[in-house]
Amino acid sequence: MSVGMYIDVNVPAAMSQGLRHRGIDVLTSQEDGTRSWADEALLDRATQLNRVLVTQDCDFLEIASHWQSCGRDFAGVVYSHQRSAGIGRIVDDLELLATCAQQNEFLNRVTYLPLR
Repeated sequence: MSVGMYIDVNVPAAMSQGLRHRGIDVLTSQEDGTRSWADEALLDRATQLNRVLVTQDCDFLEIASHWQSCGRDFAGVVYSHQRSAGIGRIVDDLELLATCAQQNEFLNRVTYLPLR
């Protein structure tokens, strides 16, 4: 069973499609009706759904850091800078995370991509 991913609006649709093609459990904020929500509300929504938030929005790094310092739980953030790697490499890394890790390994953590 794969780790559920919640995809932020800033992530290209090609990443969501690539993950789905590989059998990864993906829900986009567009599909969930949260496209225009504030970032904190979006992270809270991903946590309610027990899904790791995947984003390319650096604002989530500050939010996650603040929540960590306050002791506020979140399901995890996976962050990739838009210029850090190509879509294929990021999809490969997300697939690896989703299939080899457990949901609880992401709890209250930020994971940066690319992995290597």
